[in-house]
Amino acid sequence: MRKLGRGAALWLALAGTVTGLAGVAGVTAAPAGAASASVTASASAPGPGPAAPPAPGPAVPSAASAVTPAGAALAAAWRPPLSTRGRYVVDAGGDRFRLTAANWDGAQGSWSGSGDIGDPASHHAGQDSHGIPLGLDRVPLPALLADFHRLGLNSIRLPYSNEMIRTTAPVPDSAVAANPALRGRTPLQVFDAVVAALAADGFAVILNNHTITTRWCCGVDGNERWNTAQSTRQWADDWVFMARRYRSEPRVVGADLYNEVRRNVWDDPNWGLGDDRDWHAAAQEAADRILTEANPELLVVIEGINWTGIPVDGFPHGRPTLTPARDLSHTLVRSGKLVYSAHFYGYTGPNHSGATGIGETSDPRYQDLSRAELHQVLTDQAFFVSGEGGGRHFTAPVWVSEFGIGADETNPAPRAWFANMADELIGADADFAYWPLVGWAGHDSWALLRYAPDGTRSGLLDAGDWRSPVWHRLMSATGRTGEVPVTPRWQQLTTDHRDFVQSLRVRSTGDWDSGARKAACPDGLRLTGLSHTGGRGLCTDTGTGDLRAAGPEQTVVRDERYVPPGGDWAGGYTKYQCPAGQFLIGYAVRGARVSSALCAPARLALGTAGRTVWFDRGDARPAGGPGGDYAYGRYKGQCAADEYAAGIAFTTRVGSQGSPAALMCRRLAP
Repeated sequence: MRKLGRGAALWLALAGTVTGLAGVAGVTAAPAGAASASVTASASAPGPGPAAPPAPGPAVPSAASAVTPAGAALAAAWRPPLSTRGRYVVDAGGDRFRLTAANWDGAQGSWSGSGDIGDPASHHAGQDSHGIPLGLDRVPLPALLADFHRLGLNSIRLPYSNEMIRTTAPVPDSAVAANPALRGRTPLQVFDAVVAALAADGFAVILNNHTITTRWCCGVDGNERWNTAQSTRQWADDWVFMARRYRSEPRVVGADLYNEVRRNVWDDPNWGLGDDRDWHAAAQEAADRILTEANPELLVVIEGINWTGIPVDGFPHGRPTLTPARDLSHTLVRSGKLVYSAHFYGYTGPNHSGATGIGETSDPRYQDLSRAELHQVLTDQAFFVSGEGGGRHFTAPVWVSEFGIGADETNPAPRAWFANMADELIGADADFAYWPLVGWAGHDSWALLRYAPDGTRSGLLDAGDWRSPVWHRLMSATGRTGEVPVTPRWQQLTTDHRDFVQSLRVRSTGDWDSGARKAACPDGLRLTGLSHTGGRGLCTDTGTGDLRAAGPEQTVVRDERYVPPGGDWAGGYTKYQCPAGQFLIGYAVRGARVSSALCAPARLALGTAGRTVWFDRGDARPAGGPGGDYAYGRYKGQCAADEYAAGIAFTTRVGSQGSPAALMCRRLAP
C-alpha cells in the first residue's frame, strides 16, 4: 500500500526505541509529490478485541449485474484455475496468464488511526471507505467494471482486513448509494457481492489480507505483522475461512497472504529464525493449511519482508524484499501454486523507508537511481526469483503487486522513475498490480480512476493524465503468450526448526519417525540432494516427472538390511539404502544425526548401476548447480538429472555428528 505520511510518523516511533521517545503520536508527514494524510504513530496501536470464530457466511451471491460484453470476452480468454510453470502463471489449459492487475482498495480500512472515525478528514486522503471497496457510493458496479475493462485489466487484487470478517453492523446506506441492492449488508457481505461481480465479469480475483484492524496501513498501527494483534493460528484460521468461502467461485484464483510485513516499535520480522516473528514459517503454515483445508486450486502469494531495522544513519535498516528467498524458499504441499511478490514506490528505496524529515536517512530512493542502477536493484531484490534461467529452488513468478504514482506529480525524478519502472516490468515480462485503482475525485490523485459524488469519472481514461502514455506502453507490451511447456521442478527441504513433510501421501500414513525432525518431498518429486550439515534437502522431478507408483506403499529405512552382500558403496559408513525398485523421497534427523530414510516404490523399472557421491569434505553437485544453492555455506551432494538417490551414508565415529556424508546415486533407466 502507498504510505502517505508513513515516513516520519512510523520512524519517529521506531527512533523512540533508541531515544526514549517511543509512543510519540500525532506526527504527520507526506512524501514529496503525494497528497498529505495523517498517520498516527503509537507503540500500542489499537487492535481488535478477543478473536471470535468467523460466523459462517452465505454462499457468494449472484453477480450484481449481467455480464458485460467485455466481461464475456475476458472470461473466454482464460480458464481457471491458475497454477505456475517455472516463472510463469498459467491457466487451466497451460497458457500463460500474465497478471495485469490493479488494487481495488477500501475493505482493508481507511481510518488514519487518530481523530473522529466518522469524520472523512480522519481517513486516508479524506476518503471514508466504511471498510468496503471504494466507489460503491458513487458508481454502479457494472459501470465500475466496464471502466476496469477499459484499462485493460484481467485481474484485481482485493485487499481486506481481519476485522472486516467479524464486523456485524451493516454499512451505512450512504456507503452504497449508487448500489442500493447492497443496503443493509455487512462489510463482508458487500465484499461477497464485489467478488461475485468481478468473477462474473471474467476478472481473476486475488484476495489480499492487507490489515488486521480496519485502519490505513502501514505505520506502527497494529498491522505490522500478521500476528501483531492476533495469533498466527487465528490469522491462518481466518485464511481458511476466506478460502473456503469463495471455493465455489473458480475465478477467485489467489490468496495473497499478508501485506508489507515490517518492523513494529520493538521487533523485526525475520525469514527463517523459527520464532513468532518468522514470516517464512508463518507463510508456509498458512499456505499449506489453505491448500489442504480450504481450496487446493488457489495460487498462494507470499510477499517479501518490507522493512527491518531503525531508519537512522549508522543503524542497520532496509527493505529485504525477496532477497532471503535465494537461500530459503517455500515448498508448498502442492507444487505449482507459489507466487512471490514485492512492492516498489519511487519515494522509497532499497534502504530508504520513504520518510521525509524525521526518520529520513541518507540512503537513495528508487527515484534517485539511474536506470541501470534501478535495473540492478530490482534484479537483486525481486526479479532474480523469476530470472537466472530458471531451474532454481526459488524459481517462481514474481508479481509486483504494488507500484504507483500521483496524477498531480510534477517532480521530474519520480516521473522518470515511473517510466523506468514500467520499462523494467516490460523487460522482465513481470506480472504487476497498480496501486490504487479507484479513488474520489479531488482526494486521491494516485488512483487510476477517480469519481466525483455524481459519478463523473476522471483519471487515466480521460484527457490530461500524464501517466497515460506510460500505462498504455506497459499494457500493450508483448511478452510470453500461449502454452508454456512443463519444466522440471526443484524444491528445497529444511529441518531447521520442525518437521517439513510436504507430501500429502506421506502425511496420510502418520508419523514415520516419532521424535525426529522429518522432511519429505512434495508428491510428484523425488529427493536428489542433501547437505552435509544443516538438514537441508533438494527435490526434483527432472527426467521422469512423477516417479512414484500408485498406492500408499513406502518404506522407512533405519538399518542396513537392504544393502546387498558385496554392495558396500560407502565402506566404514552406516548406509540407509532403499529396497530394490524404490527411491528416496525423504529423510529424518535427530540433532544432526541421520535417523531414517524414507523410500517409495517406482512406477517404472529403475537402473541398478550407481555411484557414491561424497560431500562430507566439499560440494559434489552436477555442473551448473541445477536447483540452485539449497544449503548456502554448507557442503552438498546431489545426483545428476538422469539419476535417482537410493541411499544415505553417514558415520558416528568419534568426532563425527552422524550427518549425511554420501548419497548412492543410480541411473534412472535400467
